Amino acid sequence: MERLTPAFNVENLSFSYREALVLSDVQIEIAQGKLLFILGRNGSGKSTFLRLLAGLLPCRVGVIQVFGRDLKDIPMAKRAKMFGFLNQQHQAVFPFTVEDVVLTGRASYAGFSPKKADFEVVRETLEKMEIGYLRNRIYSELSGGEQQLVMLARVLAQQPRILLLDEPTSQLDFHHQSYLFSLLRTFANAGLTVVSVLHDPNLAFLFGDDFLFVKEGTIFRPPNGIEPWDAGFLNEIYPCEFQSVPFNDRAVVFPKITL
Repeated sequence: MERLTPAFNVENLSFSYREALVLSDVQIEIAQGKLLFILGRNGSGKSTFLRLLAGLLPCRVGVIQVFGRDLKDIPMAKRAKMFGFLNQQHQAVFPFTVEDVVLTGRASYAGFSPKKADFEVVRETLEKMEIGYLRNRIYSELSGGEQQLVMLARVLAQQPRILLLDEPTSQLDFHHQSYLFSLLRTFANAGLTVVSVLHDPNLAFLFGDDFLFVKEGTIFRPPNGIEPWDAGFLNEIYPCEFQSVPFNDRAVVFPKITL
């Protein structure tokens, strides 16, 4: 079977904010059609790495290739169709309806003149996200969790080849967390590449195909023969002790607590 070109091939990537080194000599390959999670402590550089992959931060040291092409050589108009990027923070300024907000995800196709097909994509996406009932609501009047679902729908309405998500479940209840990742699992099975920063390792381990860990400026996978949910391995990533409980063919993990 012919090997697919990686979605991302990252070579010798380093990045600093002013004089503070955040990432150092990153060498990582990300396969197409996978649901990959990036895990690590707060402030370790997870979101920075995601923004570099999206081209939202300049890659000054090293190379990021997307489907075999240097990211720097891909025009912004093409990137807008290739990447769907979800930020952690969303600010509502104007009193747009939910439909209007999700329709902006079609801008790279429709410009300022959306067509009937664009409205149909928006309708289908809202239904897939189980929020069709919010279509005519004012976005700024929604709860934080509802706003997050709307912004996810906006990204999905772009119909990108790659989804880059920064903490997509931070304001979602258990039902919508599970539903969202089940949906992303389906999309990945159909060929979409999904890369998501996440703070909850158990959600990642339940749904993910692949896992990257960020620590002290480096990005890596577990050593050969070590599962990502191995308690001893996680103890090296986070400043606490873990215990691991088998679940199906994987495991869930908990910090050890002394009461």
